[in-house]
Amino acid sequence: MQKIIEGIASLPAALKEIGIRKLFFVTDSSYPFLCIKETIEALDVSEKVMFSDFTPNPLFEQVRVGIDLFRSSGCEAILAVGGGSAIDVAKCIKLAVIAEEGEKALIPPLVLQRLPVDGSGIPFIAIPTTAGTGSESTHNAVMYYEGAKQTVTNDALLPDYAVLEPSVLQTLPIYQKKCTMMDALCQGIESWWSVNSTEESKGYSRKAVELIIRNWKSYIFDNDPDAARQIMIAANYGGRAINLAQTTAAHAMSYKITSMYKLPHGHAVAVCLPEIWEYMLAHLEKCVDPRGDRYLSEVFDEISTSMGEASPEGAIMAFREMMEAMDLRNPVTESGKRSDELDILSRSVNPIRLKNNPVSLDSEVLLSLYSSILH
Repeated sequence: MQKIIEGIASLPAALKEIGIRKLFFVTDSSYPFLCIKETIEALDVSEKVMFSDFTPNPLFEQVRVGIDLFRSSGCEAILAVGGGSAIDVAKCIKLAVIAEEGEKALIPPLVLQRLPVDGSGIPFIAIPTTAGTGSESTHNAVMYYEGAKQTVTNDALLPDYAVLEPSVLQTLPIYQKKCTMMDALCQGIESWWSVNSTEESKGYSRKAVELIIRNWKSYIFDNDPDAARQIMIAANYGGRAINLAQTTAAHAMSYKITSMYKLPHGHAVAVCLPEIWEYMLAHLEKCVDPRGDRYLSEVFDEISTSMGEASPEGAIMAFREMMEAMDLRNPVTESGKRSDELDILSRSVNPIRLKNNPVSLDSEVLLSLYSSILH
C-alpha cells in the first residue's frame, strides 16, 4: 500500500522508516533551482548516487545508462525528484534491476506481459515537482524505444512513498503550470468515463476535477500557495484514478500532436478532449461500455456537475473557455500540407489505447476529429 505524504519535512522520517543508507537519486534539470534542494542535500544517508542524464522524453538508451549505474553503485533505494519523466526513468530503472529478464522487461515483447516481479527489495520514494502527470501514484512509466512511445506497466513500479510538496510549484514557468494542470484535469475526466472505471477510481476522478475547477484561476493567475497545494493534491488524485481506469481517446490522439507540433503533453491532450467529448455526446448509440449508453450519459452529467455546469454541453464550453483564458491554442497546420498532416495523425493512433474509450472511434471519425482540432 502506497503512503502519500504531504510536505517535504516528512521525507527524513520516511527514509528512516525504510532504513537505508545508500540512495540512488534520479532527478532532472530543475533540481538546482528547487526550493527543496537544501532538505534533500541534508538527508542523513551515507551516500547519494545521482543520475540525471536523460531528456524530457526519455530514451531507452538513456535509461540503460541509469540501469548500469544503479547496478554498479550498490544503492539500496531510489529517490526520484522531478517531473513525470524523472519519475518514469526511476521506475524503468527499478523494473530492469529487479526483473529476472533485466532490461528486456522494458521493451517488446516482454513489456506487454506484466512480468511477475517483487518490488519490495528496492524501496522507492517519488517527489513530483509539477502538478500534472500523477506519475508518483501510478504503476506506469513512459519512455521511447526505437522512436516509438513505449508504455511500461507493472505493479512493482508504484512508488512506496509519494511526497507532495506544493512549494515546488511556485517557481514553475507559467506555461508549464498550465500544461501540467490541464493534463491532470484531462486525466480526471478521461478516467471517469473510461470503460475500466470503478467506484474507487471515479471517487478519485471526482476529487481531481472538483479541486482543479475550484482552484485553477488562483493557481494560474495569482500563484496562490494554497491553490498550488490543492492542484498538487488534485494531480495526485488524477494519477490514482488513471492507475485504476487508464486514459482514453484524448490521450491516445495527443501523442502525435506532441511530436508533430511540439506541443507539451498536457496542452496536446487538452486540445483533443472537448472535440472527443462533443462527438461522444452526439453518438451515444456507439457506446461500447458494457454498462450501456444510459450509464455513460449519467457519467457525462456527473462530470458536468463536478465542473459546476448544468449540462455536458455547458461543461464542454467551460473547458474551452478555460483554454482560451490561458491562451492555450490549437495547433495550426502548415500551409498546403493540411491533408497530409491529417492523414499522418489519423493513422498514428494506437488502437489498443482506444479500447478504453466508451464510444467507438473508427478511422473516419479520427480524421474528422483531427480536422476539428487542427486550425
